Amino acid sequence: MRRYLTTTVAAAALMALAMPAAADMEEAREFLDEEIGDLSSLSREEQEAEMQWFIDAAEPFRGMDIRVVSETITTHEYESQVLAPAFSAITGINVTHDLIGEGDVIERLQTQMQTGENIYDMYVNDSDLIGTHWRYQQVRNLTDWMANEAADVTNPDLDIEDFVGISFTTGPDGKVYQLPIQQFANLYWFRYDWFTDPEIMAAFEEEYGYPLGVPVNWSAYEDIAEFFTGREIDGRQVFGHMDYGRKDPSLGWRFTDAWLSMAGAGDKGIPNGLPVDEWGIRVDDNSRPVGSCVARGGATNGPAAVYSVERYVDWLQNFAPPAAAGMTFSEAGPVPAQGEIAQQIFWYTAFTADMVAEGLPVVNQDGTPKWRMAPSPRGAYWEDGMKLGYQDAGSVTLMKSTPEDRAKAAWLYAQFIASKTVDVKKSHVGLTFVRESTIQHDSFTERAPMLGGLIEFYRSPARVQWTPTGTNVPDYPRLAQLWWQAIGDASSGAASAQEAMDNLCAQQEQVLSRLERAGVLGDIGPKLNEEQDPSYWLGQEGAPKPKLDDEDPQPITISYDELIKSWQND
Repeated sequence: MRRYLTTTVAAAALMALAMPAAADMEEAREFLDEEIGDLSSLSREEQEAEMQWFIDAAEPFRGMDIRVVSETITTHEYESQVLAPAFSAITGINVTHDLIGEGDVIERLQTQMQTGENIYDMYVNDSDLIGTHWRYQQVRNLTDWMANEAADVTNPDLDIEDFVGISFTTGPDGKVYQLPIQQFANLYWFRYDWFTDPEIMAAFEEEYGYPLGVPVNWSAYEDIAEFFTGREIDGRQVFGHMDYGRKDPSLGWRFTDAWLSMAGAGDKGIPNGLPVDEWGIRVDDNSRPVGSCVARGGATNGPAAVYSVERYVDWLQNFAPPAAAGMTFSEAGPVPAQGEIAQQIFWYTAFTADMVAEGLPVVNQDGTPKWRMAPSPRGAYWEDGMKLGYQDAGSVTLMKSTPEDRAKAAWLYAQFIASKTVDVKKSHVGLTFVRESTIQHDSFTERAPMLGGLIEFYRSPARVQWTPTGTNVPDYPRLAQLWWQAIGDASSGAASAQEAMDNLCAQQEQVLSRLERAGVLGDIGPKLNEEQDPSYWLGQEGAPKPKLDDEDPQPITISYDELIKSWQND
C-alpha cells in the first residue's frame, strides 16, 4: 500500500481523470490486492462489485475537489492518508481530508451553521451533537436524503442496520442525521496480572473480607484503589487509580462523557435516560428541555451528581499519582502504560492500540497484554435499565449549506470509508468499531487475545449500555464549554462539589433560557419549567433522586474470567 501512502491526492485525481473507467477498476483491484486482501466482510467478488458501484456513481463528479474534516485520531489518520488517496484514484473525485483538533472541528461547524458559508463539504463530528442537529435542522436528514435527492449516490449495499451505533445518530423524529464511521467506549481498565496474583489476592481478601476482582460498584473500586495505593510491586510503588484534574476543556469531556450516568444521576432508558439524561437535563413529552437544576426537575445539581463529583475529587486526591491533578486528558492518557497504575475507572478504548505496543511494561514478552478492560463499575444511585457509560461515535455530517453536487460527492467518500469492503481493515488499524459484520469477523476472533477484552466487550450483550450524549442537549457546543470550568473549580478546591454543580446547572439554564427567548428552535426548543421547592421534584419517581442514607453500599466484585464466560453463554 506504499503506493497509496505516497501518491498525492491531486496526482491521484489527475491520473483517474486521464484513464477510462476500466482503468479505474484496475486502480480498485490494485487497492484491494495491496491494502484489503482478506480483511473484509465481503468476498473478493463482492468487493469488486462494490468498487464498480463507486466508480459508476462517481462519474458525474469526476474532477471535483471536495474538502472533509475530522479530529486527529488513528482511524481518521488512516482515512486521510490511505483511504482518501485510494478513493480519489478509483473515482476521480479529489478528496482533501483535513485532520484538526476536536474543538476546532466544532468551531468550523458552528461557523458554517452561523454564516452559511460552505467551509467543508463533510464534517466528521461526534454524535453528541445529535440534539443540536435535530433541533437546528441545518444538517441533511440522511433518511430522507438517501431516499430522494441522493438515491443515485447511495450504495444499495450500505446496510444501515449493520451500523451498531445508528440509534445514536437518530433523532426523536426517527430520522438518521449522521452516519457513524468510528466508535470507542469508555470502560474500566485494570492490571489482570496483579488481580490474579495469588499473594496479592490473598492480601486483599484478608484486609477487606471479599475477593479481589473486577469491581461491580464504586464501593469496591474505592477499596481496590486504597489497597493498591502505596503498595510496592516488582520493586515499584504503585497507585490504585488514575485520572486528571487540570482546569482545561478536556476536563469537561471527563464529565459530559456520562460520568453522572455512571453514578446513577439520570433516569432509566437506552440509549439515554428519559425524561432526565446523563447531563441532568429534563425534557417534556415533546423533547423540549425544561430544566437542569433540581428546582426545575433537572438533576445536574442533585444528590447523585454531587456524589459523582465528590468521588471524583476524593479518588484523584487520595489514590492517583500526585501529578495527575495537574494533567489534561492527553497528558494522563499514556500513564497507565508506564506500569504503575492498578486500575482506571474512566478509560477510553481508543488507547487500546497504544497499550499493546511491544516493549511496554504492561505487555508480556509474547505480545499479550498484562491488563484487561471490563464494564465500568456503577455508582450508588445507579439502577437496572440505565446507561452505564459513554461511547464516542464520530459521525459523517452533511450541512444543508453545502451545495448538493458537493454533498453528493462527499457522501460517496463517506460511504467508501465506511463500506464493508474496507471497514474490517480500517478497524484493525484504529480499533474503533461501527459495523456488526466487522465485530464478528474471524480476524478479530484471532486477534482478540492481544486486545485485552475489547472484542469480548463489543460482542457482549453489555455493549448497549454504553452510549453517547443524547437528544436532551439542545446546543452541545454552547453547553459543553460550561462543564470544564465548573468541574475545574471543584477539582482545584475553589468550590465544593455542591457549589460547582449549583453553578453549572444555573449556567446551563441561562443558555436554555436564551434559546427559549430567541425562539430559534421553534416548538422543539427549550421551555423552562417554573422553579419549585427542590423537595417537590426529589419526591417524584425517578430523577432527580433524593440523597441516599448510605452512599457506600456493600462492595461487589466479580472474577474477570467468570464475567467473560457469562457473556459467552448469553
